[in-house]
Amino acid sequence: MRYIYSQETLVIPEGVKVTIKSRKVTVEGPRGKLQKDLSHLAVNFTHPQKNIVGIEIHHGGRKNVAALRTVRTLVNNLIIGVTKGFKYKMRYVYAHFPINVNLEKNNETGLWEVEIRNFIGEKLVRRIVMQPGVDVEVSKAQKDELLILGNSLEAVSQSAADIQQICRVRNKDIRKFLDGIYVSEKTNVVDEV
Repeated sequence: MRYIYSQETLVIPEGVKVTIKSRKVTVEGPRGKLQKDLSHLAVNFTHPQKNIVGIEIHHGGRKNVAALRTVRTLVNNLIIGVTKGFKYKMRYVYAHFPINVNLEKNNETGLWEVEIRNFIGEKLVRRIVMQPGVDVEVSKAQKDELLILGNSLEAVSQSAADIQQICRVRNKDIRKFLDGIYVSEKTNVVDEV
C-alpha cells in the first residue's frame, strides 16, 4: 500500500539556526555546529514558517513513511546537541580487582584516550580512542565514575559503547563475573531549571 502524502513537523527553538541543502542538515547553536548527511533518504524538507521545519514524503511505502519519524528524531537530536549537549555517566563495577582508568589527550590527533588497567586482574592494557568532539573526565562527585560529554549523540553513545564492549568478560560465567564499565545515566550537559 502506498501513502499518497505523509509529513512530520519539527519546531526549532530560539537561538538555533538550521540550514538544509540537498538533504545535508547543518544545525548551529550556542554550543557549536553539527552536520548530518541524510541524502540517502528520499524525503523532502520544507520551511513553512520561520521556526518550523517540515519533513514530507509523497507516494511512499510503509518503510519510507517510517523513515520520516527517524529523520525528525535525528534532526531533533542535533538541535538538543547544540543547545544542551549530551552527558553519559559510566560506573566501574568490580568484585575483587579494582579497575584503574587513566585519561590522556593525544597531542597529534587532539582526541581523548581512555586506558583501562587491572580489569579482572589481567595484565592487558585496554585503550579506547574517543570519537571526535567527545570529552571524557573522571567524576569528582562520585567514586568510580566516568563522565562522557559532547554535542553529538552518536559520537557520545558510540564512545560509551566502545568502553563498555572492551570490558566484556570472556570465557567465564557472566552470571558471576559482573565486572565491567557500564552506562548508569544519560543526561544533558546543560541541566534544565
